Amino acid sequence: MSAAVFFAVLLAAAMHATWNALLKVRLDRFAAISLMGFGMGVVSLPFLPFVAMPTGITWFWLGLSSALHIGYNYFLARAYETGELGQAYPLARGTAPLFTTLGGLVLIGEVPGKVAVLGILLLCAGTFLMSMRGGGMNALGRRPVIYALATSVFIAGYTLADGSGARSAATAASYIVWLFVIEGITAIAACILVRGTRVIRVMVPEWKVCLVSGLLSASGYGIVIWAMTKAPIATVAALRESSILFAMVLSVVMLGESMTRWRAAAALLIVGGVVALRLG
Repeated sequence: MSAAVFFAVLLAAAMHATWNALLKVRLDRFAAISLMGFGMGVVSLPFLPFVAMPTGITWFWLGLSSALHIGYNYFLARAYETGELGQAYPLARGTAPLFTTLGGLVLIGEVPGKVAVLGILLLCAGTFLMSMRGGGMNALGRRPVIYALATSVFIAGYTLADGSGARSAATAASYIVWLFVIEGITAIAACILVRGTRVIRVMVPEWKVCLVSGLLSASGYGIVIWAMTKAPIATVAALRESSILFAMVLSVVMLGESMTRWRAAAALLIVGGVVALRLG
């Protein structure tokens, strides 16, 4: 992984943690994350005439990713409704690199180097520690654990789909723009299906959050998709989870969650994982 890709993914991680913090403070989190998905489509739509039309297998990856993102939206919102950001977020994001690494090995035969594997393991260890002992309570309850782990499965699924899709497309930009436009449509449609048409009245006053969170998410994940065409998918996916460090800071500063020695120890493990990924 080149230095340019490395620091671009770190920037994407900061953007990802920021919109997750915005999502946490909304009352209806599934509506909020669906609104964010719609915002991604809105900010991407003007670029549609300037990118190539997908062809062949790329349509399959776009459809699969859009479907997996719906599951991700739902279970992430449920994890946030039942657990603290500083715990639910690390568990949901931190286990995903393991699933992504295994999936990449089995499905596309992509094997990270030994140092990169060490970095992935350090990141996962840090996120487990932060999610289990990092919040105001000693441990997460059963429901947020289930929701967070389900979220991580969907993360691994759409990460592999998007990495493969971007590589199959004419350009990474083409795949990114089409994905976000399609996801904008499916996200809002799924929300209306789950919440009913009355949810539209709740969403309309939040149009500013829609655009800001949509821009942050589209920019951050667009960088990640591009990076997956330049470096191994599992390595990029793991580095992206350094967003957990940014989420820890936001959870303490913005949401008033507690800072403990466990969070500090977990942060050191995550930093060690980031360094190993850079060296790998």
